Amino acid sequence: MRSDLKVGAILQDNGQCHFTLWGPELDSVELRLLSPKKASFPMQKSEEGYWTISVDDVAEGTQYQYCINEADVRPDPASFYQPEGVHGPSAVVDLNTYKWNDDGWQNIPWSDYVIYELHIGTFTAEGTFDSAIAQLADLKALGITAVEILPVSQFPGERNWGYDGVFPFATQNSYGGPNGLKRLVDACHREGLAVILDVVYNHLGPEGNYTGSYGPYTTDKYNTPWGNAINFDDTWSDGVRHYCIQNALYWLREFHIDGLRLDAIHAIYDFSAKHLLAEMAEAVAELSEQVGKPLYVTAESDLNDTRIIRPAEQGGFALRAQWSDDFHHALHTMITGERYGYYQDFGTCEALATAIRDRFVYSGTYSPFRHRRHGNSATDLPSDQFIVCAQNHDQIGNAKGCDRLTKLVPFDALKLTAGVLLTSPYIPLIFMGEEYGEEAPFNYFIDHSDPDLIEAVYEGRKREFKEAHGFGEPAPAHEVATYEASKLNWHLRGEGKHKTMLSYYQRLLELRRQLKLNAPSYSKDMEISSDEDTKVIVYRRAIADGQLLCLMNFNPNASVIELAPPQQPWVLTFDSAATEWAGPGSSLPEKITEAQSLEVPPLGFVLYTTT
Repeated sequence: MRSDLKVGAILQDNGQCHFTLWGPELDSVELRLLSPKKASFPMQKSEEGYWTISVDDVAEGTQYQYCINEADVRPDPASFYQPEGVHGPSAVVDLNTYKWNDDGWQNIPWSDYVIYELHIGTFTAEGTFDSAIAQLADLKALGITAVEILPVSQFPGERNWGYDGVFPFATQNSYGGPNGLKRLVDACHREGLAVILDVVYNHLGPEGNYTGSYGPYTTDKYNTPWGNAINFDDTWSDGVRHYCIQNALYWLREFHIDGLRLDAIHAIYDFSAKHLLAEMAEAVAELSEQVGKPLYVTAESDLNDTRIIRPAEQGGFALRAQWSDDFHHALHTMITGERYGYYQDFGTCEALATAIRDRFVYSGTYSPFRHRRHGNSATDLPSDQFIVCAQNHDQIGNAKGCDRLTKLVPFDALKLTAGVLLTSPYIPLIFMGEEYGEEAPFNYFIDHSDPDLIEAVYEGRKREFKEAHGFGEPAPAHEVATYEASKLNWHLRGEGKHKTMLSYYQRLLELRRQLKLNAPSYSKDMEISSDEDTKVIVYRRAIADGQLLCLMNFNPNASVIELAPPQQPWVLTFDSAATEWAGPGSSLPEKITEAQSLEVPPLGFVLYTTT
């Protein structure tokens, strides 16, 4: 199969449009142009199952559909734009009309990434690509270096998390369509911000999914939490693999995206001799060479499996980085005290200390929640191959009440959480609004048109809540109010403790840069200890210009620790109890030159560095 074969409607400079559709078992396909004048054209089929035709005098915006086997009329599964939504006709897009202004943009080194995860629909009141542009300068001033955008492939209706997408190549019409996304990416690059796009290759959404009319895009060989898996190793899977790999390249090439975050790859089932992810990583590496800048592929995974990020010569898939859920779970349980569902595997200082040092808590050890051993060791891999967070869309949106930590823990605990995250050796991810203590929930919301599907989603969410949490009921996902309640309240950034929290995040990110805490390190580079009685974690690690000493107290009361005499004096660099962070004032010594007992403040986070 040709690697350069592009599916969809590719408009040429001369006004000719080349239409390519994959449908290996179809008997006939007819292209139907709907505007500005109607016309029909029979398509020709290749041995590999691709139907093609070139048509002259096609303009951007021309709407079209395919008539399958002289019966069903459907939109293009590789449509670049669905102006009337998932059930309407597809529209031809000229991929070359947008005039980019980012010629000097070369991406930034991966280790410099500080990721800000945002959902376009709730990031601003307007909920569009263009409205998001106005907030980019604030993110830059905060210390963010990359924005990660939740999926924008066309989904049903106007509001959705994005994981119900059914047209992987089409940019959501209610957000502003293809050029809207290009304007946002261009603006990010002008601000010096990289862009990661969240993409979904583990399932297709339930409404508007017409791929089954064309061919075996999915298979019942495997089942995911969202239905049949995408077909990557069953009959006719070559065409499906090509479809998804071309989709990844499409976002990187046509939209100047700097990296992809692959959703839930533990639900990508592929037992081929060469895994889809390895093939995708190779294709992206080739594109990176062509465009002359690094392109990064990262993955969400709960497998704790380092094969995902190990190089090909070690049998790995060679992705740039993966999420570490263990870090989130270990930190969340220490801060909140919650122990339901998978949180039962965590909740100790030792677990969090292990996550900070070793990337995973479970690296081949027994998981009580899973009733089996889980994961493998990552201690030989550099720290910048792991992305960590204290909050994200999933962990908030699938929790009771969909509440952020702001609603669950006191202000001092929020400060402690931020300290642990932003000074960790890993790539930090901040969920939108976290930096100022946003109080709005992040609800799960949909805009499906089928009442039976809406009811099925609600009942499914209820079952998930009962199984995962043992309590609570989800908010009615289809109601507009559920969506509106999830929008950020940007005015809070300038008020009271929210303003203080914003400055606090800004200062920690400044220290991260100054101390070069992002420099890749290894487990062996850190000495860490924990005490379950005092709920204190202490670690020391080498940094560019000396040593870093970090003290974390998860106790609501002050805790005393004993420090050995330092080889070089320790200088107080940061104390969450300082008055500028709305604390009672620092009571710790400015310099430590000998063995000493230190009283770490309640829920305190403290940094010392050597001179």
